[in-house]
Amino acid sequence: MVETHAATRDRTLLQKAAMLMGIVFLLVGVLGFIPGITTDYDQLGNFGEVGAKLLGIVGINWLENVVHLLYGVLGLALARTWDGSRAYFLGGGVIYLVLWIYGLVIDLDSNANFLSVNNASNWLHFILGVVMVGIGVLLGRDRGHVGGRDRVATEGAPRL
Repeated sequence: MVETHAATRDRTLLQKAAMLMGIVFLLVGVLGFIPGITTDYDQLGNFGEVGAKLLGIVGINWLENVVHLLYGVLGLALARTWDGSRAYFLGGGVIYLVLWIYGLVIDLDSNANFLSVNNASNWLHFILGVVMVGIGVLLGRDRGHVGGRDRVATEGAPRL
């Protein structure tokens, strides 16, 4: 199904944010598989140690790249509804905060570090968690605004 300009315009700000976040996660997932953008690419499959790093900073492995791709697809799918978008941000934000806590409590040099997290990825998880929960709470307070206008005022109104 091809979306029309009107269908895109009728999305709430929360839904548009979920679409944008989904696109960002898809981009990050793809970039994680590109040598050069991912340094030490030959160590991408290693679990339990930080080998490959996205942009030379954030520790990643192939599992995280796949999860980023899936999370991007999920964001685009859930952006179809206000409820889905809100769940995407609140649920995803909580997951990232749990990952942040996980990264703080494990020994980063142990086998418990199967996600190949490092200090940079720990704090990125924290920032993502706070931002996503914040978006879910702030933009999720009001489901009545579509495209910057009040939904009630636009229902049944002729489209120009």
